[in-house]
Amino acid sequence: MKNKLIFASTLAILAGSASLAMAAGLKVNEQGAKAMAMGNAFAAQADDPSALFYNPAGIAFLKGTQVNLGSTTIYVPSTEFTGTAPLSGNAPLGVGTASISENSKNDIFIAPAFYATHSFERVPVSVGLAVNAIYPLAKSWDDSSAFRAEIMNIAVKPINFQPTVAYRFDDLNLSVAAGLDVTYAIVTLQKMAYSPDSAIPNSAYELGSMGLDGTATDVGYNVGLKWKALPNLSFGAAYRSEISLKIKGDANFLATTPAGFNIIGMTTSATSPYSRTRAASGVSSTITLPASMGLGVPWQPTDKLTVELDAEWTGWSSMKKLEFQVDGPQFANFNNRPKPLNWTDVWCYKLGGQYALTKNLDLRAGYMYDKNPIPSSTIGPVLPDSDRHSFSIGQGIHNDVYSLDLAYMWTHFVDRTVNNQNMAELTGANGTYKSDVHLFGGSITVKF
Repeated sequence: MKNKLIFASTLAILAGSASLAMAAGLKVNEQGAKAMAMGNAFAAQADDPSALFYNPAGIAFLKGTQVNLGSTTIYVPSTEFTGTAPLSGNAPLGVGTASISENSKNDIFIAPAFYATHSFERVPVSVGLAVNAIYPLAKSWDDSSAFRAEIMNIAVKPINFQPTVAYRFDDLNLSVAAGLDVTYAIVTLQKMAYSPDSAIPNSAYELGSMGLDGTATDVGYNVGLKWKALPNLSFGAAYRSEISLKIKGDANFLATTPAGFNIIGMTTSATSPYSRTRAASGVSSTITLPASMGLGVPWQPTDKLTVELDAEWTGWSSMKKLEFQVDGPQFANFNNRPKPLNWTDVWCYKLGGQYALTKNLDLRAGYMYDKNPIPSSTIGPVLPDSDRHSFSIGQGIHNDVYSLDLAYMWTHFVDRTVNNQNMAELTGANGTYKSDVHLFGGSITVKF
């Protein structure tokens, strides 16, 4: 039974570790309050410094020096799950069949953003710098939840630096831009490790507590194009490359039971029933963040009204699998156990508008439909994603020097019913996830 426990618990720990890839897969499109109020339909307008995120070619049409400082506050109400999970019931026996209702912890995540642009007077060249967080995540379940074998808490804290250069062809009303994406990320994960006994149906034996901490720094690139084809009609396109995050950090395992001692190659003959022991090692993995391409067309039927339609493709198929390499000999059983992810490429569609109520006040609204990339076979409590409908409103107050933009967005996740509970690896669940998210955005732009 010892070897079976070691093998099964290895799979369980790796399955829980796969949550790092799921967390890195959460993209926050709300990187500017003006765009957010219009459902992020902004790839072609791109007429404030946040264009560095939505379409960097837009900065070529900005005048002088402009600085934009803002943030998106993401209030995540409790995700609700009803159904069965591998640890629903009282371990070690008879788990996986009891119907439960679990709620993740409420959380607030703040994603700040800084944009600065400068257009030279004598040459049609503009430069810019963006500092933002494109892939943040915070998710927590109670330490005693039925999902504790996969996740108790996770945090992904990235920061992206984007230096950019844009060139404007005045005769064509056309601009192009190119820049770098330098991404630094801090990732932490905590879970409880359990193991089933293949000889006993619906069993789960506690092994100990598992933690992962890692960092990565890697570089990608982005390009953009903006064309003012007619006075009331424009076109925008932007592309952001893949970034391969080579994560390096530490893995920690605290054995809390005799079976936990066994998995790290220690005997329990010299320990009391209440002993605990800790093993630590270096750990590494590679996660490829997806490429994306956005297209947008804005139309101005009147001087006061602007309407834009965007479509954005994200290449989530870069998330094929996750595999960790743990260096220490006590973690030998944890290696060569790839976890399939099998995410798929998806499209997101955005519609937004702005109406100039007065010379200094704009009213905005938008809608966004975002298709989720995670198949039913690999979805779990770390990122219980689903197709999303987002509705936004906002306003902009401005004069020749200052602009204040405010936005609110409500995102409804379509109820996601899954049937992927795996008692051999203690992952997945059979039931339904329900989620909603509220986002508040604000930014100030100063022109020099």
